[in-house]
Amino acid sequence: MLDNDQLLHIQKEAFPEMERRYRTRLINALSGFKSLNLLGTVSTEGVTNLSVLSSVVHLGANPALMGFIMRPVSVTRDSYNNIMATGYFTFNHVLESFYQNAHQASARYPSEVSEFSATDLTAVYSDRIKAPYVRESKVRIGLAFREQLNIEANNTILMVGEVVEIFCPEECLQEDGYLDIEQAGTVTVSGLDSYHQTQRLARLSYAKPDQTLEVIS
Repeated sequence: MLDNDQLLHIQKEAFPEMERRYRTRLINALSGFKSLNLLGTVSTEGVTNLSVLSSVVHLGANPALMGFIMRPVSVTRDSYNNIMATGYFTFNHVLESFYQNAHQASARYPSEVSEFSATDLTAVYSDRIKAPYVRESKVRIGLAFREQLNIEANNTILMVGEVVEIFCPEECLQEDGYLDIEQAGTVTVSGLDSYHQTQRLARLSYAKPDQTLEVIS
C-alpha cells in the first residue's frame, strides 16, 4: 500500500465532472517543466506564422530527428498546412526578453495575419530552408519535414523533422558537444501559462553500474 495519506488523490473518474478549462490546465501541468519553442512556418503565399510549442521532443541523433505534437487538423491549422506545402519549419527557443510576445502568439489570429507582426517579433531567413526564424531567439533550429505519425487515441499528430541547421551562441557550445541553453537564456514553461527561468544543479558523468557518478560542472 502506498503512503499517500498526505497527498490529494484524483482518479480518472473525476475528469469528466471537471470544468473543461480546469481539466485542461491540470492535465497539461502533469508532465512538469517542458521545453518552450516558437514554431516558425510560412505559406506558399509568403504569409509567416508563429505558434507556441511545449511538446518538442528529441527523437534521435543519427539522423538528427526532432518532433512535436500537432493538435487535430479537423479545423484549419496554418502551421500544419504551411509545413505540408513547403516541407520546412523552425524551432526557436524563447528568452526572458520576449516570453510575453511568445505567449501572445498562442492567440488565434486569422490566416492572413502574421504572428510575427502581431507580436512584434522579427522573421529572418537562412539560405538552407524556406521557413522563418525568430531573430530575437538565440537558439534556432531549422528542420525538414520527414513524416507524420497519427495518434488515434486523440487524433493528434506527431510531426517528425530532420535537423538541417542550428544557430546558437558560440560560447554556449562546449567542447564535448553540450549546448548550455541556460547560458543562452532559454526559459521553460509549466502548464499552459507559467513561465520559468532555470538553475542548473549539475552535469553528471555517464552512468555505469560499476562507477561512481562524478559532477562534470
